[in-house]
Amino acid sequence: MSVALRNAQRAVPVRRAPLRRAVCALRAALGASRFSVGVVCAGDPLMRRLNGAYRQRPEPTDVLSFPFHRLEPGQLPRPRCPEDWTLGDIFLGVELIHRRCRDSGEDLDAVLAVTAAHGLCHLLGYRHGTRDEWRQMVEKEAEILEALSRATGSRLRPLSAELF
Repeated sequence: MSVALRNAQRAVPVRRAPLRRAVCALRAALGASRFSVGVVCAGDPLMRRLNGAYRQRPEPTDVLSFPFHRLEPGQLPRPRCPEDWTLGDIFLGVELIHRRCRDSGEDLDAVLAVTAAHGLCHLLGYRHGTRDEWRQMVEKEAEILEALSRATGSRLRPLSAELF
C-alpha cells in the first residue's frame, strides 16, 4: 500500500524522497507494508492546534499519531474492507524538529526518520505512559531503526530512549 506524504508547512525545506523511503522501510520492518499510512509535515501553528485539541497541551510538539485502529502493542489490524488497510496518520512537527537539529547539530533527515518510527509505533499500539510501556516501545523502535540503519548505513537511535 502507499505512504501519502504531505508537506503542510513552508518554514522548513523537507526532502520528501528520503522521508518516504524511510517510512516505507520502517513499515516493512514492522511487517506492515500492506497498510497505508499518512505522513503530514506540519509547522508550529498546526502542531500547536492539534496538540492543544487532542492532548490539552497548546504548544508545538515533534510528533502526533492518529491511529485508525485500536491495537495492542505490535498487533496488526485485521482488515474487513478496503478502508481498513490503513494504519492512520502521523504529523511531524518539522519546525520544532528543525530547531532541535540546528541546536544539536543532528541531521534533519535522520531525525525525521527516527520521529516517523516513533509515530509508526504509536499507530501500532505502542505507548510510553509507564516504564513497562516505555521499555516495550523503545525495544520496538530500536528494532525497526536497526533495520533502517542497516539499509542506509546510518546509526539511528529511538526517539524515546531517554524518556524514563
